[in-house]
Amino acid sequence: MPPLPDTRETLIRRLPDAADVEAWDAFIELYEPLLFRLARSKGMQQADAEDFVQEVLAAVAKAVGRWVDKDDRGAFKAWLFRIAQNMAINFMTRPKHQRIGSGDSQIAGLLAQLPDPNSESTQLFALEYRREQFRCAAEQVRGQVNERQWQAFWKTSVEATPIPQVAAELQMTVGSVYIARSRITKRIREKISSLEEQSQ
Repeated sequence: MPPLPDTRETLIRRLPDAADVEAWDAFIELYEPLLFRLARSKGMQQADAEDFVQEVLAAVAKAVGRWVDKDDRGAFKAWLFRIAQNMAINFMTRPKHQRIGSGDSQIAGLLAQLPDPNSESTQLFALEYRREQFRCAAEQVRGQVNERQWQAFWKTSVEATPIPQVAAELQMTVGSVYIARSRITKRIREKISSLEEQSQ
């Protein structure tokens, strides 16, 4: 399994190099599903959502070098959300087959607009971001524990199956299920916390 993708400073600093395939693959693995779900939540059909994701990624590729060079740039995910939010509005309001312009002035205009932190879209983006972090962290942790412990965690924490039922299904004691769930939850939280610290 590839290493956990994240937006740590070292990865972000590599993005201005379009030839750095490894950095872009890691970035896309983390953000493409998030951007796609954001687009679908806005009512876009699958093909439109895929086009939207590609346009956001192209805009990021074009502007990330300038963002990296700024001293007062703030958090990367906030910057990315500004681009995604503004491009979603643009995408849904322009004529059906008209492509978004790629001039620097348009990108600069998108970056200058700040989304409302209390808007439904901002909150949705934050939720999708957390889900994607959970997914990535959970994938990595799953490779570090045995399958029965993983199933105890997943069935009780994610699927909300009652602990006694899971214990019977997996032939574990109730106490063992609690311990497995607690340990795996702690590991996932630590990985997500590390991601958050690295992406500030």
